Amino acid sequence: MSLDIAIPGAPRLQLQHLLLDFNGTLACDGRLIDGLATRLGELAAVLEVQVLTGDTYGTVAQALAGLGVRHRVVQTGADKAACVQALRTAGVAAVGNGRNDVDMLRLATLGVAVLGPECSHAQTLAAAHLVAPDIGAALDLFLHPARLVAALRP
Repeated sequence: MSLDIAIPGAPRLQLQHLLLDFNGTLACDGRLIDGLATRLGELAAVLEVQVLTGDTYGTVAQALAGLGVRHRVVQTGADKAACVQALRTAGVAAVGNGRNDVDMLRLATLGVAVLGPECSHAQTLAAAHLVAPDIGAALDLFLHPARLVAALRP
């Protein structure tokens, strides 16, 4: 499973993994945002999808049940960054909104910051390659790769 995207005038974008933050990115107040379950299932057929979360509300396992994505409870942004470093040779996209996502986005092959109902940290926006207006738009980048081409071409 992978995405291999030719970007005119830039190196090919080759991705195998998609790391996602949960609270503030995929979820609001611990509940998966409407419309994301189908997208996550579709993405799991294309990329290795893993949700990295502090699981503040204790809801991640239930929210992701049956969607074909894995999750890992982490304590800090350094833990998220370590996950990227462990996978980096395979091509990693990362999506997040919070301060603890800064290093994850910075280290990823492609980092996408998300604006959402729980706000976004300014350092996260600066660390990202792209900023999406919402999580639906961010996930759709990987379901419709021509959008990545349009956003990333020099």
